[in-house]
Parts: sequence; C-alpha cells; structure tokens
Amino acid sequence: MSRFNRSLTLAAVSLAALITAQGGAQAGAFALREQSASGQGLSFAGVAAGSGGVSSIFWNPAAITMNPGWQSEWHATAIIPRVEITPTYTLPAGLAALGSSGDIGLDAVVPASYTSYQVNDRLWVGLYTGAPYGLSTKPDPFWAGQLYARTTEVFSLEAQPTIGFKVNDWLSVGAGIRAQYFDVRYFSAVGPTATNPNPFVPSAGLEGDSFGIGYTLGATLTPFAGTTIGIGFRSAVEHQLEGEFQYFGVPIKANLVLPESVSVGISQQIGSAFTLHATAEWTNWSRLGFPRVYNNLTGGLLAQAPYLPLAYEDGWYFSVGGEYAINPAWTVRAGVGYEISPIELETRNPRLPDSDRVWLSLGATYNWSDKLAFDLGYTHIFSVGNTDINIAPGNPIFPTRGVVFAADVQSSVDIVSASIKYRWDNPAVAIPAPIVRKY
Repeated sequence: MSRFNRSLTLAAVSLAALITAQGGAQAGAFALREQSASGQGLSFAGVAAGSGGVSSIFWNPAAITMNPGWQSEWHATAIIPRVEITPTYTLPAGLAALGSSGDIGLDAVVPASYTSYQVNDRLWVGLYTGAPYGLSTKPDPFWAGQLYARTTEVFSLEAQPTIGFKVNDWLSVGAGIRAQYFDVRYFSAVGPTATNPNPFVPSAGLEGDSFGIGYTLGATLTPFAGTTIGIGFRSAVEHQLEGEFQYFGVPIKANLVLPESVSVGISQQIGSAFTLHATAEWTNWSRLGFPRVYNNLTGGLLAQAPYLPLAYEDGWYFSVGGEYAINPAWTVRAGVGYEISPIELETRNPRLPDSDRVWLSLGATYNWSDKLAFDLGYTHIFSVGNTDINIAPGNPIFPTRGVVFAADVQSSVDIVSASIKYRWDNPAVAIPAPIVRKY
C-alpha cells in the first residue's frame, strides 16, 4: 500500500468511528476538550506548547513541527457523566409531583486521530479528524422540568488539514483549514400546563444541520533551551442550520456562529527527567447570543421558539501539570485544571446545567519500542459551589413559558482516555534540523 493510500485509509477509519460515537460536552458549554489521551493526563496543561505530541495540532497547528518524521495517533475517550436535577419549586405546582430528572448524562466515546508528515527540514503537513463539539442529555421522559428539556443532542465532525513551517531553530508557524459538520436537536414537552396537567404529552423541538468552514493559526517559540511557548487560535465557524420544527412539521433555518478560541501553553524542562506545563485558554462563547430561528414558510421568526437559548458569557480554562520520565519506557504525568463556565445562573437550564469546575488528572505513557507507544489518561471533574437552575416568568431564555422552575443540580464526570501512537518511518534516520541563517 502506498503512503498516500495508507493515509486515506487512516482518515476513512477515523471518520467512520466518529459517525458511530459522540460525547457529552466537557469543555464549557457544548465544546469537547477531550482530543488527546496524553493531554488528558495533564488536564491539558501545555498542549499548545506541544505536550500532547502530534495531538497538540488541535490547539496549535505550529506544534506539528515538534514531531519528526511520519507519525500517527489514534485517541478514544470514554466520558461518564452523572447529572441529576431535583426540582425545588414549580408552577403549576402539580408539576413537582413528576419528580427529578434522573441521570440526564449519557455515557459516550469520543474518538480523534492525527497524522503528521515531515516533508523536509522545514516543512510539515498533517491531518486531524475529530469532534470539537458534542452534547447528549436525556432526562426521564416524565419529570418536573419536561417543559424545558427532554432530549438535547449536539453532534459534530471536523477534518483539519494542517501545514507547519520551521522558520529557524526557535520559531515555527502553522495553519490549518477546518471543515466542519454540525447537527443539533432540541426537544421538550408540548405540555402540561395549568389547564392540562397530564404529563403524557408529546415532544416537540428543533432539528437542523449545516456545514461550515473555519481556520486555525499558531506559533511556537523556544527562547531558551528547555523552554517552549505556544499560542494557537481556532477561528469562529458560521453555520446556516436548516431543518424542521418537529411535531409541527414546520421547516426552519437559523444562523449560528460557533466561537473562536485562543490557547496559550508553556512547557519548561527541569532537569533531565521532569517537565512542567501550564495552559490558559479563552473561548468567545458570548458571540452566540440569541440565534434567531426562522419559519421557512413565512420568512418570519418561529412563533413557538423564536431563538436558541445560547446567551452565554465567555469561557476560561487554566491548568498546570507535570510529567516525569521514569526511564526510556515509562513516563507518568498529573495535572489540575480550573474551568470558569460560560453558563451562569440566569442562563442555566436543564438542557446543559453547566457550572465552574475543577479537573484532577493522572496519566502515563508506555513506549513499547522506538515506533510504538501507548497512552492512558484519567480525569475526575466536579462542580464548584452550588449549581442552581432558576427559570422565572419573563426569563429571556424561555420567553414563551409563563411558569417558574427552580432546581438543584448535582453533577460529576469521570473520563478515561487511551491512545496508540505509531511512527511509520525509521526513527534512526533523522531529517536534519534547519540551518539558522543570519543576514
């Protein structure tokens, strides 16, 4: 099999896996940070500076130049959330008798794949396939908050061809194109109401999908021996969703702009075996606002659901971690992260009851040979403080609902991530580093 055909086969396998698996959001709102098993073990500290190996190109395309030769990585992450919503107050009061949501989080597996190829001493090309967004929540079919959420699904696929260029021995730059598919389903109960308290009512909701194009840019700097600084930018992606208002059978459309993000990472080698990593990441969730939903038959706003409830704040994520090379075969790592959620009390709802969270992670790498390595990472995520829901009359998130719903949320997440890394060429035959030219 030729190198070209082999690369196409790897990409096809990755995309096939993505079609059959999708996860719950674990990166603020409905984004998925789970793109790397090695990064998972560090709470993603330093990923923009290359701590994730080839998988760092998700955050910073310039990091591809840190990986010599021809390499591929395949990652799979199991996300196991536990989220229960317990109502504390409802109007009509009879809705409270329907009880709590049960566990709304659905277990899932999120795959990602990466390939990088060094063309010469300065130029690299590569490919990422994965799912940058995902969400799947499903409460019990009859519960006190069914007016606001029954089934919520966000599904995405993305392919990112990437190019990296090593300007000299201390500066690299990179860029990539993001080809993205996005699908969303928002369903809730049609009733009950004060005059129709029957919980056995149908579901209605919005369903639509779209293709969009974005880009990614990045740079890595090595100002001193053992120090790497990386910065990556992932652009906004505009989607023109088209679909249907299910149950009523009305064709709809909506314009949605998914947020851009900036990730900054630093890695500092301390001694011959220990490396310290850190990350700061910003995501412009506030750009979502209130995407308008239009009735394609009349051209006006959809009366029953005039916009999507996505009025978020910006999101922030910070983490630190370290890894220690025990010997040439084994490396262990650990990290801690803190996430400032873009979802606050006034915008929190039963579809995605997100809040500020702490990440605690452990991981390890086993180098089977010069060509083959295995990674394993584990993270436990828990919420900080109280996570409450308070939907009052006139709430801008649900303007057509003249009821009150208040609830308490208990949640935690366990994540297990594993990867296989393989180098296709001969590691003993290295491509020379670029010559630093002085003018």
